[in-house]
Amino acid sequence: MKKRIISACMLGFAVFSVQAQDISKNALGLRLGSNDGFGGEVSYQRGLSGNNRLELDLGWRNSEHTDAIKLAGIYQWVWNIDQGFNWYAGVGGGLANASNQYRYKNKENFGKTYKESYTYLFAAGDIGIEYNFDIPLLLSLDFRPEIYFNDKVANSFGPDIALGVRYQF
Repeated sequence: MKKRIISACMLGFAVFSVQAQDISKNALGLRLGSNDGFGGEVSYQRGLSGNNRLELDLGWRNSEHTDAIKLAGIYQWVWNIDQGFNWYAGVGGGLANASNQYRYKNKENFGKTYKESYTYLFAAGDIGIEYNFDIPLLLSLDFRPEIYFNDKVANSFGPDIALGVRYQF
């Protein structure tokens, strides 16, 4: 009985590992999501092997009260579902810097400006699904939870759901 279970497990592993991957060597595009207030990111993917890749994302925000920049790096494993459909999971992290500027509204400091700037590290996971078209276009939808390491960040956890559109070359 044990031999049959082990054989079945090995057969299942072989089936999943033999499926052909269709990962492009390079992909460049946009990752559009909430990203804890950063909005859109420029995204680059570099294929490392048949089913592994590195994703680098550069996000920025420029608004009336906040200027911020964020760099994320994620190592991903990619598994084929069917034809051009893949799902992927990954781990990584990054670095961010934010500057906030507010005007005081209390009586003592009314009209004065309050400024603060801080840098923080974060750890991130990533899970998503993608479709690789016959043309050099890759669409993806992913979920990236992030844990921030800085006591100036109001919330130490930030979930991010994003749509990715990338050109493959």
